[in-house]
Amino acid sequence: MSNPYRYILSKTGGPEVLEAELIDVPIPGEGEVLIRHEAIGLNFIDTYHRSGLYPQPLPSPLGTEAAGVVEAVGPKVDGLRENNRVAYFSAPLGAYATHRTLAAERVVKLPDTISSEVAAAVLLKGCTAEFLIERCARVEADEPVLVHAAAGGVGSILVPWLKASGAIVIAHAGNSRKAATAKELGADHALCCPMEELAGQVRAITGGKGVPVVLDGVGAASWQASLASVARRGLLVSFGNASGPVPPFSALDLLKAGSIFVTRPTLFDYVATPEQMQAAAARVFEMVASGAIQVKIGRRFPLTEAAEAHRAIEARATTGSTVLIP
Repeated sequence: MSNPYRYILSKTGGPEVLEAELIDVPIPGEGEVLIRHEAIGLNFIDTYHRSGLYPQPLPSPLGTEAAGVVEAVGPKVDGLRENNRVAYFSAPLGAYATHRTLAAERVVKLPDTISSEVAAAVLLKGCTAEFLIERCARVEADEPVLVHAAAGGVGSILVPWLKASGAIVIAHAGNSRKAATAKELGADHALCCPMEELAGQVRAITGGKGVPVVLDGVGAASWQASLASVARRGLLVSFGNASGPVPPFSALDLLKAGSIFVTRPTLFDYVATPEQMQAAAARVFEMVASGAIQVKIGRRFPLTEAAEAHRAIEARATTGSTVLIP
């Protein structure tokens, strides 16, 4: 499509429900900027919105993360002007578009060293890694941490970030190729065993103790393995549902696992204010600039092929980050 367009959902379901519609370029209102997108981040949460796992009022736009250039500035906007390079990751849905308006307070300026593609590939996943490691689990140096889906979009950032923090990283991936990728990212131990064997291997590595922290973005398929891998009074952080939502469990399950703690956090509660959002983004840019995180864009899809991109990520046919290009 050469004209401005966006994707909307009139109903939930599989990738085929994504609908492209032509739009007029919007005019920014008070406190808003108009952004022309140059790259859009593909994230698993997009599939949750599309499928209805995370319900939204319909019809609904789609996408939480993008980067581009400010084309117009509305009244009462301070600190941004036309031609500024910007990105966002915690805005209302609507990133699957060539253009959109957005509240200026939800936008971050890009450093000269960060391209639009890199920003769209790393910001949401990087800020997820930041809050999981530094503010939710508060991982300490020399702590062993189990990371599921360690070669995926978030996992491929969690692993090097944890290593930079001094943690001992036990990575688990779906196959030997992805386990090798996790090893290259810095994992101390890279496993690809079946889920029913994982806890045994984790406890063998940790002298039978288990890990103080599990970072689990897989959900249903990994839940029992995660429970069985947590050390006494450890923390299981369930932050995603790549294989479906975690099954119902009781408080007694946590007692039996060793008086463990469980949390189901979302990034948006950790970047609820503009100040929190800016601080999280600045920390990600710092980690990228230091070389601690190497942003790997595994695949690029034209925005017109958004449905195919969804099929790829749901089939776990991607590694690293995936971006959509308008």
